[in-house]
Amino acid sequence: GTVFITQTGRWWFNDYAEVTLSVRSRENQTCDYLIRTIRDPEKPNTLEELEVVTESCVEVQEISEDDYLVIIKFTPTVPHCSLATLIGLCLRVKLQRCLPFKHKLEIYISEGTHSTEEDINKQINDKERVAAAMENPNLREIVEQCVLEPD
Repeated sequence: GTVFITQTGRWWFNDYAEVTLSVRSRENQTCDYLIRTIRDPEKPNTLEELEVVTESCVEVQEISEDDYLVIIKFTPTVPHCSLATLIGLCLRVKLQRCLPFKHKLEIYISEGTHSTEEDINKQINDKERVAAAMENPNLREIVEQCVLEPD
């Protein structure tokens, strides 16, 4: 495995295969690192621990020299998960705040893993709906708790 030092000076150990690492870009690794610590809105676990997000759910494509398209596909724990929109919102907020490079962000529910995935995909990729959701103080507080970096 390889040890990385994050921007905050924290160490984390990458236990994925060495071969995979050499192929995966620094941008990909940054996205992986940022989303792995997001907390589930209802459980004390991270999205990574619940396998809502995994290393393979992140795709980064170079649009131009300094601009990237980041695509996240997450898998709700159950097909009727009522928190799927909220999880998508947490992913969006965390990545928009923390990605150290210029990017366009697309977040989707993995195909066939949720009963209303099309509606949710539209919601979490609509800037106006996202902005309106974040104006709701109760919702904003939940999102802030989920995206807070662990100590």
